[in-house]
Amino acid sequence: MFRLPREDFRPTADWTALRERAGLLRRLRLFFDQRGFLEVETPLLSADTVVDRHLDPFSIEVHTPGGARTYWLQTSPELAMKRLLAGGAEAIYQVTRAFRQEELGPLHNPEFTLVEWYRAGDEMAAGMAFLDQLCQAMLGRGSAQQLSYRCAFERYAGLDPLTAPLDALRSAARRTSAPPASFRPDDRDLWLDWILTEQVQPHLGRTRPAILYDYPASQAALARVRDESPPVAERFELFVEGIELANGYHELLDPDLLRRRNAANNAARAADGKHPLPVDSRLLDAMESGLPQATGVALGFDRLVMLRTGAERIDQVVAFPFDRA
Repeated sequence: MFRLPREDFRPTADWTALRERAGLLRRLRLFFDQRGFLEVETPLLSADTVVDRHLDPFSIEVHTPGGARTYWLQTSPELAMKRLLAGGAEAIYQVTRAFRQEELGPLHNPEFTLVEWYRAGDEMAAGMAFLDQLCQAMLGRGSAQQLSYRCAFERYAGLDPLTAPLDALRSAARRTSAPPASFRPDDRDLWLDWILTEQVQPHLGRTRPAILYDYPASQAALARVRDESPPVAERFELFVEGIELANGYHELLDPDLLRRRNAANNAARAADGKHPLPVDSRLLDAMESGLPQATGVALGFDRLVMLRTGAERIDQVVAFPFDRA
């Protein structure tokens, strides 16, 4: 029986955007190659996965001679790339696909392109400087403004995020729009994230790129915590035109601390009604053997293309987004 072909076989991005994407990818690889970085590849499907409160990986049941086992599509190549550092790598980068559930919208696609890099020996200042150089080379918008998380909140939300009581955070969060009813009143990080998204982030990177650094210690993820009063996480993020483009860490080296953070993240996931993620990984073995001091950064390549082309939605720079995959 004859039928007309459906139109959704076509790509959502036009050829101008796809050519710009390809050109930007060539420039990106040249940038790393000229600075002595080695391009590497690591598994997309792994028995290990990053244990994060907010990142939900896709799971796949793999049948092997030893029986069925759960593997995970990677939310980031972070664990495997750090294993390469422990194995002797000095400066490495990767352009890869990453997968995250429940991320779909103008700036999100469940499958996306991630650029991630690590350089042994770097402290946070060197990692921020390198990220700034890459941003200048890719977008040509001048050097980045460096602004502490604390200073940004004081400037744009009128409070100190590290010391303000919970009542002040809840009150500030309601100034612009109503937070979700599911927010627990005692969850400090949820209220901070809401204020950041609604009141601080829209101001960042408007005249030139902005790098936010020194996050609350409770939001360290896999970054080190610097022992100050109050302590802060040596974590930094790049924003351009109010869009978060990259996330970096002065990397955690202590395997026992990682175990405690994994347990805490799984407890938070349980409180959020999510399933736990496996806490044992080969990264822990790598850290036990000795992980060198390093910084690492993950950058959303699709968003980079959006900013380069002036696109308003991710489907304008991706050939086949989720609804056409």
